[in-house]
Amino acid sequence: MSQPIQQTKVNLTQSDDYRESYANSVQVRVSVWDFQLIFGLANSDSPEQVNIRNHQAIFLSPQQAKALWNVLGQNLAQYEQAFGQLNLEPNGPLFSTGPVN
Repeated sequence: MSQPIQQTKVNLTQSDDYRESYANSVQVRVSVWDFQLIFGLANSDSPEQVNIRNHQAIFLSPQQAKALWNVLGQNLAQYEQAFGQLNLEPNGPLFSTGPVN
């Protein structure tokens, strides 16, 4: 008879230097060994120029990057089911034309 698989308990705590911040820009760099996610704030004073101020870089193993991709995909699907489809290209007079990065 096989033994039931026990669920692992996970305890989450914040370290002393834990902080939260907002990012509306993410750059991704990839190497054989890891993925680097660089978070920043993008703003624009004119349609011709975007300024990005990077404030945090996070390194992930390829396996952890894939796990993050899966979790984000699941959560985005649930979000869109609840609130409607997200568009990456904003339409309207408040936004200049061009791709969103």
